[in-house]
Amino acid sequence: MQLLHAPSWPHLSFQTSDRNSKGGLLSLEKCLQLSTANCSFQPQKLERSIWVSHKRNFFSFCATKATSVEAGSSAASSGTAEGDVLKALSQIIDPDFGTDIVTCGFVKDLLIDEASGEVSFRLELTTPACPIKDMFEQQANEVVARLPWVKKVAVTMSAQPAKPIFAGDLPAGLRRISNIVAVSSCKGGVGKSTVAVNLAYTLAGMGARVGVFDADVYGPSLPTMVSPENRLLEMNPEKRTIIPTDYLGVKLVSFGFAGQGRAIMRGPMVSGVIDQLLTTSEWGELDYLVIDMPPGTGDIQLTLCQVVPLTAAVIVTTPQKLAFIDVAKGVRMFSKLKVPCVAVVENMSHFDADGKRYYPFGRGSGSQVVQQFGIPHLFDLPIRPTLSASGDSGTPEVVADPQGEVAQTFQNLGVCVVQQCAKIRQQVSTAVTYDKSIKAIRVKVPDSEEEFLLHPATVRRNDHSAQSVDEWTGEQKLQYGDIPEDIEPEEIRPMGNYAVSITWPDGFSQIAPYDQLQMIERLVDVPQPTAVQS
Repeated sequence: MQLLHAPSWPHLSFQTSDRNSKGGLLSLEKCLQLSTANCSFQPQKLERSIWVSHKRNFFSFCATKATSVEAGSSAASSGTAEGDVLKALSQIIDPDFGTDIVTCGFVKDLLIDEASGEVSFRLELTTPACPIKDMFEQQANEVVARLPWVKKVAVTMSAQPAKPIFAGDLPAGLRRISNIVAVSSCKGGVGKSTVAVNLAYTLAGMGARVGVFDADVYGPSLPTMVSPENRLLEMNPEKRTIIPTDYLGVKLVSFGFAGQGRAIMRGPMVSGVIDQLLTTSEWGELDYLVIDMPPGTGDIQLTLCQVVPLTAAVIVTTPQKLAFIDVAKGVRMFSKLKVPCVAVVENMSHFDADGKRYYPFGRGSGSQVVQQFGIPHLFDLPIRPTLSASGDSGTPEVVADPQGEVAQTFQNLGVCVVQQCAKIRQQVSTAVTYDKSIKAIRVKVPDSEEEFLLHPATVRRNDHSAQSVDEWTGEQKLQYGDIPEDIEPEEIRPMGNYAVSITWPDGFSQIAPYDQLQMIERLVDVPQPTAVQS
């Protein structure tokens, strides 16, 4: 399955009127006209504010570094000294992934002077505020200093924010977003928008750069739940892009901010509008973009899931059996589209009175979702008048009462989302790699303990695209002898959570789904490792 793009349905038109030609940003309402005029003025810049900063260190711990394997890890085979140092550093385990820092790719710029016994290197984390930074530095000094020939160790700490692992294949507006999280229920009225907004502001309070996209065009909730000073989306007339509005440091895009209220249009047109709102917005650099999904499993949901590489999904339900039936459809949709569901939120679960806990709508819907579909985490939200009132007042509950019970539940949900997204990123970035020392492709599909090897030529010969197989007749156009036995991939990049893109020396870019790779003939006689030239 390849990433699909929305069809060319009528899009939002970007235009100005004569009275706006003096300069300044245009409201999106002005841009939703039938004709287009030329614009030549500069956009204003929106300032970003953070409403909570005291939890940044905690977020940094949870968001610990998911990066690709550092090329220097192969140095172990090119020199004894380098191998000794990397072996020593591999004793240091990242607490989030349970993987050593060498495999995680944190070791950079390794320099060794064997004559003087001096070793220097850099540990690159994804945030300068990581609270375990000092622990990493201390452990790195200790394990390397134990080597008998080492006289002096110099460790430098740095930070490089995690980058999207398949940014090159995305629309320009989404290329600097590290994680895209869908909040979905597939049933209306269960509090999905409440969960999406409060999760977003929880992540912002933990120190992340966050955006919220309200994907419900028929009944957008975001304008009611937040109170930005500027309640109209604006346009950059030169770039023809949408500038999100801002509330308490979180970037916001909703059709409700387009001056249109609620849409009255057919499904295909809605899919085109959502695609344009999402992909042409200037989101900038975000750690998390939270998408408030509309109810259902139709065109709009499929468009979002296929156009946008969702990192993970959070499922919202209520205790009733009817809610479970509808939610199960959504979970199956995400499963087919290879989007991991990382948490279930059971809203309106219970209330406390007279020292007792009551479950007025019954129990078990959330637990049933967790058990039936293997989703690892379940969070219960109580029936709380303040939670409902905050959604209507324009101030999210986690902002209005950051120390309350509801805020604590969202804090736990936020930690879960951060940790699971980091693990998913790490799994995806290392799922398919090329091992030059044995000239084989290593495959370890996410959520699978099995690792196997494939011959590069076999992978290339098993391409099923139109360039290799006639789509009408099924005739194999790519012949066995067309591919040299010693072919090696030039680059392997993730394509969402379900496939990789492999670039070959002849310039061909092959899309290889994990399911297909698992069906290819595997290497049994593993070749002996050979020295790899740096």
